[in-house]
Amino acid sequence: QVQLGESGGGSVQAGDSLTLSCVVAGITFSSTAMGWFRQAPGKERKFVAAISGKGFSTNYADSVNGRFTISRENAKNMVYLHMNNLKTEDTAVYYCATGRGPFSATGWYDYDHWGQGTQVTVSP
Repeated sequence: QVQLGESGGGSVQAGDSLTLSCVVAGITFSSTAMGWFRQAPGKERKFVAAISGKGFSTNYADSVNGRFTISRENAKNMVYLHMNNLKTEDTAVYYCATGRGPFSATGWYDYDHWGQGTQVTVSP
């Protein structure tokens, strides 16, 4: 049974930094791409960042490129999202997800298991 658990969300001010963590169980972690998505109230879930199974390849949404960094520790079955210079428009519930294969991808349909989400709120 695949299980994911996000942590690290919270309430911060614009310009602050925050790091989200996600622990995964039940898969061969190093063979699985990981992604972060987010969903703001009343909006659809959107791609944020992805990383390949070995960690050699990453993808970012244009809106976060240069501010967010995705990383992983395969020995710990962990993936992280380091968020810098947060903006109010980054406010959302953030979800980590396991990819259907080892290569990073940007579509929600490329991911098959999802965590419960962690709330990030950025105030002006």
